[in-house]
Amino acid sequence: MKSRRLPRRTALKEIFEMDSLYKSLKIGVLALCGFLVGGLSTYDIAHSAEEKPAETQSAQPVTDCFESRIGYSSVTRVENAIPEYGYPNVKCSQTTDAVLWWGDPFAGTIPMGEMPDITDDTRGDFVNAVVKPREPQLQYFNMGPNGCKTCHDGKMVPVPKGNKPRLIGMHQDIVENSLKLMHGHGALWCLNCHSATNRNKLVDRQGTEFSFNQPQKLCGSCHGENYIDWRKGVHGKRIGSWVTGGKKRWWVCTECHNPHTVQASRFNRLKPEPPPALPRGMKNADYERVGEGGH
Repeated sequence: MKSRRLPRRTALKEIFEMDSLYKSLKIGVLALCGFLVGGLSTYDIAHSAEEKPAETQSAQPVTDCFESRIGYSSVTRVENAIPEYGYPNVKCSQTTDAVLWWGDPFAGTIPMGEMPDITDDTRGDFVNAVVKPREPQLQYFNMGPNGCKTCHDGKMVPVPKGNKPRLIGMHQDIVENSLKLMHGHGALWCLNCHSATNRNKLVDRQGTEFSFNQPQKLCGSCHGENYIDWRKGVHGKRIGSWVTGGKKRWWVCTECHNPHTVQASRFNRLKPEPPPALPRGMKNADYERVGEGGH
């Protein structure tokens, strides 16, 4: 069977028309791609400006902040403190001046020390627990190598004969009026917690002495419910490994609570950080409210 051949003029015309169609399609595709790229770029610019973290919007990061409460755990940001990763020692919040995260969460810590063993679920994970030591601050506050005993040596300041509340002429920076110390609703006084014979130690009602590095042992003798929650990890703060037996830094009671100012504030609440930016393309977080017990 012979193949049908188109006249030369007709064949050239069809080839020309197909070439024109191809060129038109090519131009259309390129125009569409350009439109899409331009639109996405515009969206990226608007979206990133809208959701840029607070620190990147600030010319300079906050350099002076605190770990747990203002005036008690001050820390200064040091750049490249972790050379391996180029991290600073801390990142300070633009909102509260509190520490947001630590370059090395265990810097400056020591082992927590022995804790009372409890066999139920309140036992706590203290195998590799570390804390920031408080005893060195006794030397700082008193400007002496022996801490509180620099003055309270039994000679310069005699050992009190009793625990009867009286007006103290010193330490107004800690307690403005020692007769108005309201810890325990006014039922406690200084020497209920501070050892009369060894001011570098804390003491409970049975006369057992504790290190300033472990105030939870003293606080827990009265605040049992909070102490149990703290041991279980429900109350307080800790950072480090999630693994049982892993290294963790624990915050002890006096790092967050000031026992000398309970009449003014039991706990100074912080302004919350702004919520994280929503994923690109999401206008709200209504999905979190779906079902019972939404966030």
